[in-house]
Amino acid sequence: MCWEDLTWPEIEDLVQEHAGEVALLPVGATEQHGPHLTTGTDTIIATALCHAVSTRTGAPVLPALPIGCSYGHGTVLPGTLSLSPERLSELIRDAVEWVAASGITRVLAVNGHFGNQGALAVAEDHLRHEHPELRFGVLNWWTLTPAVSAETMADGEDVHANRAETSLMMAVAPDLVRLEQLTLADDPDRTEGLVFRYTAPSLSRNGVTGRPSEASSQLGRWLLEEVVHSMCTAVERGRTEEAPLLSRPREVGIT
Repeated sequence: MCWEDLTWPEIEDLVQEHAGEVALLPVGATEQHGPHLTTGTDTIIATALCHAVSTRTGAPVLPALPIGCSYGHGTVLPGTLSLSPERLSELIRDAVEWVAASGITRVLAVNGHFGNQGALAVAEDHLRHEHPELRFGVLNWWTLTPAVSAETMADGEDVHANRAETSLMMAVAPDLVRLEQLTLADDPDRTEGLVFRYTAPSLSRNGVTGRPSEASSQLGRWLLEEVVHSMCTAVERGRTEEAPLLSRPREVGIT
C-alpha cells in the first residue's frame, strides 16, 4: 500500500478504519557501492523491505527518502549525493509531522544506510520531545535480530557493499548486481585500532569493505525473510503499544 498511489479520500478512510496504524518510511541513500552495486542500493533495499512488510500487514509505505547522509564516502568516488546530517534530520521531522497532519501518528523509519543513524537519532529526539502524541521509531535492517547482525558483520565491523548487502540485493533486485565484478570487489575492513574516522577512499581501494565475492541468492533470501518477519512483528506491536508510564506535568518547586 503505497502512500503516493492513494487518493486523499482513501487515506482518510485508512485513518478512520485503522486507528493506530503504523506507516513505514524508507530512508535510503544515493552513494557509491563499489564496482558491483548501484548507487541506489540503500534506497532499493529499504523500499523493498517496506513493500514486503506492507504486503503482509497492510501498513502504508510512505515515499522513500532517496538521499541520505553520505558524508563518509567523500567526493573522490563518483556517484554519491548527500544531505548534511542536520538537513536529513529536519527532512525526517518534516515528513513525520506532515504524516501526522493526515491522521497517522505512528511511523517507523526503515533505514538502509549506516550513515543515516545519527540524523535519525536526532530526529527521534526532537519528535518525542516536541510531539509527545507521536510515536516514532527506527528499524536498522542489519540489527533487527542477532542472526542478521552476525551475518551482516561476518566480514568486518565497518562493512559496505559486502557479502550480506550484496546478497540482499541479489534477492530484491538481481538485475542490478554486476556479477562479473564480484570476484575482484573484495576489500578488507581497515578500521580496527584506528583512533579517528576517515572517508571511504582512505579506507578502501574500490569503495567496498568486506567480501561480496561470498554473496549468494540463498543468503539474500534468508536475510530478506528474517528481516521482513522481524519488521512485521514490530508493525503489529507498534499498532497498539503505549508508553509504560503515563506522562505527568512536572511539579514545580519539588525536587
